Amino acid sequence: MAYIDDFFQVLIDSGASDLHLAEGQPPKIRRHGEIVPIREQILDRDEITHMLSEICSPKRWEQFEQSGDLDFAYEMNDDARFRCNFLKQALGYGAVFRLIPTKIATLEQLKVPEVIKEFGKMRGGLVLVTGPTGSGKSTTLAALIDFINSNFARHIVTIEEPIEFVHRNKQSIITQREVPEHAKSFPTGLKAALREDADIVLVGEMRDLETISLALTAAETGMLVFGTLHTNNARKTVDRMIDVFPSDQQAQVRTMLAASLRGVIAQLLMKKADGSGRVAVNEILVVNSAASAIIREGATQKLQDVIVGGRGEGMQFMDDAIWTQLQQGLVSPHEAYMKAIDKGRFKNFLPPEEADLANSAGASESDTPVKKK
Repeated sequence: MAYIDDFFQVLIDSGASDLHLAEGQPPKIRRHGEIVPIREQILDRDEITHMLSEICSPKRWEQFEQSGDLDFAYEMNDDARFRCNFLKQALGYGAVFRLIPTKIATLEQLKVPEVIKEFGKMRGGLVLVTGPTGSGKSTTLAALIDFINSNFARHIVTIEEPIEFVHRNKQSIITQREVPEHAKSFPTGLKAALREDADIVLVGEMRDLETISLALTAAETGMLVFGTLHTNNARKTVDRMIDVFPSDQQAQVRTMLAASLRGVIAQLLMKKADGSGRVAVNEILVVNSAASAIIREGATQKLQDVIVGGRGEGMQFMDDAIWTQLQQGLVSPHEAYMKAIDKGRFKNFLPPEEADLANSAGASESDTPVKKK
């Protein structure tokens, strides 16, 4: 048993999601979104070096010493697996560990909108799962892949950094590849998937032009491609996909995206009003002929109207999802206001002193349109 396992056990017993280690500071955990120390004593160089080097191979430790960053997964036991990120920081070594549930939750258990299953039934195109870091994108995608694996015979290739949820073959064949262990990079893994008789490809992170371009090409060739982006809603997601390309290519990319994008699932986690944890809220865009035409024209500000008007097709606007949580008393007015796009809609529910602060703060995010590059 590794020395760091004791710290991981504290994380698990506390119901926390992340362990933060930094030389010169006490160890801390993130629980329900809040970061709290788990002891007063700070970590010195000897202790943190022992903790980190013990759970990775000498080759990986050498790689970390040279580059200052390292990503991998560590399995403490059959019930506890962690996504590990080692880093160098101003005071020395540091690391962040995210607890990965070993049991994959179902879409029903996650209480996500029913329409998300429809994306798993598709035979081709691009589906994007988006949201800020720590919003549960990987958990939702794992549930969606598990739904496909349980109901359809497909070849699913995942390209991840690192592999988080481990899938066992059910009806499908699942090939999980880790960057850089099994594939040098996301683009390399994506190119290879085109030659691996894959029906479905999951791209862990679409962070650069080459990866996004290859994902669009794979979707055009008939694969079903799932990808993630760090955007908060459907409109920003479409803008990001297009803005990553040089301006002289953007018209062509809009046409490709209009043809291949099947949907966007944007996700946020909100603190529950009773302090018992967090609840996921989703914005859902199902790309129909109207949405496709809007993307082709570059008029993404009109996507909100399509989403609001598409409830019958399973679409859901983020602020409406937040509104539902507020009406049910699951989240506080402050939390709803902070996470909303149109803050004016939620301002009247704030306590008087918070409403005054909100008024003095001025315009909300939604008052200023997203600028195109």
